[in-house]
Amino acid sequence: PYEINRMGLARSFQITNIFPKLSVFENLRCAVLWSLGYKYTFFKFLSGLKDANERADQLLEMIRLDKKRDILAMNLTYAEQRALEIGVTIAGGADVILLDEPTAGMSKSETSRFIHLIKEVTVGKTLLTVEHDMGVVFGLADKIAVVVYGEVIAFDTPEAVRANAKVQEAYLGSSVADSQAGGH
Repeated sequence: PYEINRMGLARSFQITNIFPKLSVFENLRCAVLWSLGYKYTFFKFLSGLKDANERADQLLEMIRLDKKRDILAMNLTYAEQRALEIGVTIAGGADVILLDEPTAGMSKSETSRFIHLIKEVTVGKTLLTVEHDMGVVFGLADKIAVVVYGEVIAFDTPEAVRANAKVQEAYLGSSVADSQAGGH
């Protein structure tokens, strides 16, 4: 996994994967340390690693958790923990970001804010997400692949996918065109 990460690919899991007993800042700094090539050692004081600390602080602002800097990660709300995980995911500067159900379990307002955050932190990167919430999919995607029973039935822009009769049939039971023409 670390070799894949160093080639420019990072992922976030569906189940939040952070260090609950470390502060928000410490979680980000851990990710930054590896991305900057630091190895763990007892002889270096982390507070003296200016580049790592500055990058962690930049990430804190980017994911809008700068006011929660010193709070233990386990004390964040679920949505804040997900934001922290996104921060950890992007800390290494990967060019390809994989997200698995990034908004699962969030309220509608949290999801809306999170879509905006994901868009912001993945500018200039390739984002691949597995997501069942179509609002999230259409809010994030430039291209959408629709898979039914392991087969790709559509790969196109959000507008084209939304109008695709095969997609409509797979997810709605019949196409909109059939419904409007008096079909089932």
